[in-house]
Amino acid sequence: MKPRAVWFVAGSAVGVYASAKARRAAYRVSMPGLIDQAAALGTGWRAFADEVRDGMSTAESRLADQITPPRPSLEAPAADQSAADRPELTDERDHP
Repeated sequence: MKPRAVWFVAGSAVGVYASAKARRAAYRVSMPGLIDQAAALGTGWRAFADEVRDGMSTAESRLADQITPPRPSLEAPAADQSAADRPELTDERDHP
């Protein structure tokens, strides 16, 4: 008796699975299913394009940071700097 019950349950499970798959396939080829698939495709395409745009802007900013030289500081030197700390300016014409 047990083998018959096992086969009955297995057959029922396969039938339910096949029925669900057939229902999904029928929905996909129906007009509302095709509309949903087209909408999902458009949403996916927009998300992909947004990701590509974000990646491009990130790469451009990294590249710009690598290429552009650092800007010199516009701040005045500190007032407590001693004369020994300051570089000596020399005139190249005085030294042969």
